[in-house]
Amino acid sequence: MDDIGEEAKRFMTKASDGCIAFVCVVVFQSWYGLTPDKSAYGQFFQNRSVGGVAVSADGVLEAPTLQDARELKELRQRIRFCVPDSLDDFTELRLISLKHIEAKLAQAGASGAKLDGDALYLAGLQRVRYVLVYPEQHDIVLAGPAEGWKLDRLGNVVGRTTNRPTLVLDDLLVGLRCADTSRVEPLTCSIDPTTEGLRQLQELISRLTTIGDPDQTLRMMEDALGPQQISITGVPADSHFARTMVAADFRMKRLAMALEPSPVRGLPSYLSMLSARGVGQLAPRWWLAANYEPLGRTADRLTWELRGQGVQCLTENEYVLATGQRQRSGPASGVAAKWAQLLTDKFDEIAVEDSTFGQLRNVMDLAVVGALIEKEQLLAIAGLEAPWLMGRHELAAYPTPRQTGTKASAVRKRGGWVISVSGGVEVAPWQVAENSEVDPALNALHSQMSRKDEVGR
Repeated sequence: MDDIGEEAKRFMTKASDGCIAFVCVVVFQSWYGLTPDKSAYGQFFQNRSVGGVAVSADGVLEAPTLQDARELKELRQRIRFCVPDSLDDFTELRLISLKHIEAKLAQAGASGAKLDGDALYLAGLQRVRYVLVYPEQHDIVLAGPAEGWKLDRLGNVVGRTTNRPTLVLDDLLVGLRCADTSRVEPLTCSIDPTTEGLRQLQELISRLTTIGDPDQTLRMMEDALGPQQISITGVPADSHFARTMVAADFRMKRLAMALEPSPVRGLPSYLSMLSARGVGQLAPRWWLAANYEPLGRTADRLTWELRGQGVQCLTENEYVLATGQRQRSGPASGVAAKWAQLLTDKFDEIAVEDSTFGQLRNVMDLAVVGALIEKEQLLAIAGLEAPWLMGRHELAAYPTPRQTGTKASAVRKRGGWVISVSGGVEVAPWQVAENSEVDPALNALHSQMSRKDEVGR
């Protein structure tokens, strides 16, 4: 099987005969984020696939063909973003005015003109570090590191020198518009097998006494488990925000199961960390969640600082019963917990090497910004009317994957088998927005930034 990582193949061929240990990977081929901007770039995206996966018209997610990969490579050679000179160099702090963006959206809506790159990619902003409210200017400003942008090997828009993904306008719009519902419903994605598929896989494994031909056995496991169902809550399923969450979950599973080489040193695959005693009928489940420290703020609540890494990997164990039902058994320990902690510890490094993880942190930042603006009623305090930001501007629509085939990987070790059956992403931005503390060091920042001549100010 060409999809199986070299590390997994080595595990399959090294082990001796005896009990069979299966690691069946509920791994799906995800898709990567070209943001449609109605140009040649956006038009390409509406084709069958872009760099990581293909999505059929009926919502089936599958691996891209070699032709798909060639087309993305050709696109990268053709695309040259027109980045204004004033936005090209890296800066630790660039200001993005929501009032300015609202005006651009209104102008484009009235004239039918295309939005330029500095609007689509928020002037190259790579993270939100500060949120500043200026009632006298009827404005809210987002501030953080930024630079000019380019297209990377995965089809994501990233910083010209840092390779960190830029924030995307549509993700900001989703963060703002979903803020009220995120008070009671987290923003999530999950890719899960069906109960019937798990039951069929259990029956298959109970009949196997030897792995036989590895490729044939893995194909049997994939067929038994069947298509995985993709679910998304809290955000539009066809939005760039949703696609970012699913793509990050995909990359996480591939790293864990040695279907993709680690982008950084010190993060081996979960598969390689397993010992014979660590293989059993428990199913490790990993998911990516928000990881922020208490927000910093001024006493007047006009200056806010987002703090912390932004993302962490969490894990728990599940039993898969003979009926195919999954039963949670509490927080995972041992190898699964260690691998989750390694991914968390290495996240900053990984986000630079793999733009999918950086994009996930960006959407989490923007979800927190949306929750903060809603919770604190910052639009009303600023006196900023933003009908285009909050609803009138139409979001770009992406093909929505609804299911995907299973990809299996196996190791032969004594002790039984293990199956990774679920995972996903979960963001609860209101929990972050509700946890803040006064920081006097921020007092000077508000007036200092008001004098800074930046984007839209």
